[in-house]
Amino acid sequence: MPSISGNGAVTRSTLRQQIADALRDEVLAGRLQPGKEFTVKEIAEQYGVSATPVREALVDLSAQGLLEADQHRGFRVHEYSVQDYRSIVEARSLVTDGMFQALDQGHQGYVQDPDDRRVVAALVGVRRRGEEARRAADAGDLTVLIGYDLRFWRELGALFCNPYLSDFLHRLRVQSWVCAVQHLRRLTDLRGHLWSGHTELVDALSRRDTSAAREIVAAYNADSLALIERLAGRR
Repeated sequence: MPSISGNGAVTRSTLRQQIADALRDEVLAGRLQPGKEFTVKEIAEQYGVSATPVREALVDLSAQGLLEADQHRGFRVHEYSVQDYRSIVEARSLVTDGMFQALDQGHQGYVQDPDDRRVVAALVGVRRRGEEARRAADAGDLTVLIGYDLRFWRELGALFCNPYLSDFLHRLRVQSWVCAVQHLRRLTDLRGHLWSGHTELVDALSRRDTSAAREIVAAYNADSLALIERLAGRR
């Protein structure tokens, strides 16, 4: 964690975000298991900071659906069910379909001028994230995959120039990973189980081929849901 210096408000805001990011990464890595309870005091001592930015970070994570607040016992990692995962995947599908509709209809933003040099450069960056995600998926490296996958979708969503839509999709993807991790971590070898179609999706959107993009996302969602349902059934 950074030392506390400079403007107090800025420092506290930075600490708040860094603590939230660190705890989110702990959940995504499976080190903070669903149902795990902890207090503001415990987290503050762990990171060597005051209680205020910790409390704010935990409230932020609660608002994002990663934690549950208990007035008398502190916080606990939210436990998602398979039905929750199914609902999240459905919500993700509605958001991405809205993006593809915007591309079809030529709404303001990237979809209006896909040949703009800034857009082309941004797509190159998104595709690079996709390539890294594919390599991680092929290697069965879940931690690396999650990091690149979240960046991939965040940057892809930003191309549509609707920050509300992009933020909502990012939140859904974080929640879906939190839900999936508890099952995926039980597999000793994840190679061949993880989606790696990021670059194919970018290529389809670069061609403005939304039919292909929809097929890619639909297949991804169906396969992911089937995998989680199968793993959950083994418990």
